[in-house]
Amino acid sequence: MQDKPALVHAIKKHDAAVAKTDLTVWLGAEPTFTDRSSEAPEWLRRAEGGDKSLRALAMLKRYCQDRSNPLVLRTIGRLYPGEKAPRWNHGIYESRNHHAVWRGPPDPALGGVGSFRQVLESFPRHLSEYFIGRGWKSHHTWNGDQSDWRIVFRVDGTDPPDFGLDDRLSRPSIHSSPIPEAGLCDALANDGNYLFLFRYPIRDRKFSDEEICHAVPSLELPSFPNVSLFLDCVAEIGKAATDCGLGGLTLEGFSPPVDASVAWTTFTPDPAVIEVNMAPAKDASEFYDMVSGIFQAGENSGLSPYRFYYNGDATDSGGGGQITFGGPSARASPFFLRPWLLPNVVRYFNRHPGLSFFFTPSCVGSSSQSPRPDERFRESFEEMCLALELLSQQSHPSPDAIWGSLAPFLSDPSGNNHRSEINVEKLWNPLLAGRGCLGLVEFRAFRMARTPEAMTARAVLFRSLLAMLAKEPDSSRLIDWGAELHDRFALPFYLKRDLNEVFDELADARLGLDEPLQELILDDGDRLFGEAILQDCQLTVHRALEFWPLVGDVASQESGNSRLVDSSTTRIQVILRPLIGSQVNIRDWCVAYQNWRMPVRFESDETGPLMIFAFKYRTFAPWRGLHPTLPPQSPIELTLQNTSSLEVWKLVLHEWNPQGGAYENLPEDWAESLLRRKQRLVCEKLPMHSVLPLEEPPPTAVSPYCLDIRVFPFSH
Repeated sequence: MQDKPALVHAIKKHDAAVAKTDLTVWLGAEPTFTDRSSEAPEWLRRAEGGDKSLRALAMLKRYCQDRSNPLVLRTIGRLYPGEKAPRWNHGIYESRNHHAVWRGPPDPALGGVGSFRQVLESFPRHLSEYFIGRGWKSHHTWNGDQSDWRIVFRVDGTDPPDFGLDDRLSRPSIHSSPIPEAGLCDALANDGNYLFLFRYPIRDRKFSDEEICHAVPSLELPSFPNVSLFLDCVAEIGKAATDCGLGGLTLEGFSPPVDASVAWTTFTPDPAVIEVNMAPAKDASEFYDMVSGIFQAGENSGLSPYRFYYNGDATDSGGGGQITFGGPSARASPFFLRPWLLPNVVRYFNRHPGLSFFFTPSCVGSSSQSPRPDERFRESFEEMCLALELLSQQSHPSPDAIWGSLAPFLSDPSGNNHRSEINVEKLWNPLLAGRGCLGLVEFRAFRMARTPEAMTARAVLFRSLLAMLAKEPDSSRLIDWGAELHDRFALPFYLKRDLNEVFDELADARLGLDEPLQELILDDGDRLFGEAILQDCQLTVHRALEFWPLVGDVASQESGNSRLVDSSTTRIQVILRPLIGSQVNIRDWCVAYQNWRMPVRFESDETGPLMIFAFKYRTFAPWRGLHPTLPPQSPIELTLQNTSSLEVWKLVLHEWNPQGGAYENLPEDWAESLLRRKQRLVCEKLPMHSVLPLEEPPPTAVSPYCLDIRVFPFSH
């Protein structure tokens, strides 16, 4: 358990260190939550369906509990390729100076109720009168059905068009039709005509003036050009709704305008999860407060940032935990104020694969949602080196030049800028209508953090790196890691060593992270397989990274929500180290699979010498994947032998319960999850005569850091 006061102090210390650099770096995140006890499609693979929308509203309600008069908006969401209608999008709009934005009847999620018919029918007139009272020109009418009213106004002193004379005033709800390929556009608002659609459902019959319509009415908002006009309009809506006596009101429509004076947080659906798009925070302390509130709202709604498998394996929620950086405005983005910053980031991440791989979800590598630039096609590497060199020759490159130079390389193999470890889709992208030129860079190679403290620690690490890399241009050449990138840096041990080097460099730059933050960053308990004591040595087994290949080609799978990869291979890291005070020479140990000697490496860390080795094997036969003739290879049996003491141990790793049979339920918590994993690691001491002479493995099975057990069925 973290010492919270020490953590808060470490975060404030970080904020002070960044402030001394005179660089303003705002930060946001996209935490994702799932129902880890549910196996319904919407909590395993689908974006929408079931009770997901209601659960998102429940989470929104709990997040609003400590806020005064929050403005709840149910705006139109994203439309993804292959989907017929836009997704829902529930949001909270707030003023950063803590002034109340909304003083009208509440959204139904916050207790809004239905109203009498006469109240409903009076609202359009009241709203027009309030607009006119403000000096705006407005009129209203009903559109064929008296439960469907239209209100239009202008703010420039001219009259809005008459209903019936402009067909655009009869447009359908934007929630009822697909978003055009060119993006959502409010042509009326672009001409200064702001149209509202007010609706209340009448099902099988008319209801009398004395009856209450139990459904809460909705008001669909137009697009607004700026925050000031939007807030003025919302204020008039709230007064009109209160004046006529509405018991509740749902506000829908276009997304609201935002600037540095407001905060816009949304709850949206994504495959298997609810995604929270946080409003950006001005510093890490504010970020921690906001993330803590979101995590608490998720927990109170029965939602989790992680999930368990029956065998005890733990994973993230399934939606990732991306972190985004920018400034208070697009032009004030640190990536534009320090135009060498993004090129420096590309170079630095290239030198430190730990930043790319340590925090990733299970699917990592070129087929993942966040590939590194040097994981793409071979010929693009030298071109990226040239792009960085040419960019460095510019004295003060423009946002267009920065984006145009680097965006072709910061993408996945299909050219998708969104799916990249360093996502510049919203930096200065002329191809993304309405939201491409925001000065933002998103770091996507994150599995969802288990706690708000862990998410904040990661954000602090990357924000510190930006502050360090913004100081001066870096002209160092990129490292061509080759096969070592997916061999050495698949192992958590080497990733941690790399991150410790990053910590040292931050400390040298006076941006060092205190111990509580470093501990949170390096915690990888979710990858722990098991531990055992072998006489005078400790054995620790972790699940390492495995770079799963794509089944098929990228282009044919680009339109889907996810891609088909062959995830049937697992890589395992094993570390053997002497116990403290032991006189064992770690170099006396060797490891065998069957009668094959496994490649091992002798290293050391802050606790002393150790032996490390890794292997990979097929855990299951996929319904569609690679190598159809290769059967599952679990359980894996290894032999560990001390050639000096003649001590021999058998190590068996099971993918399932070693006793056989099914698990009755999913693990209830982290303790039970870890217990099931540890039970799958079985160690047994053997007599010396049971060991066979060892042979060197075939070259096709060996790399400098790993033994590929999948080769052996073909070599016997």
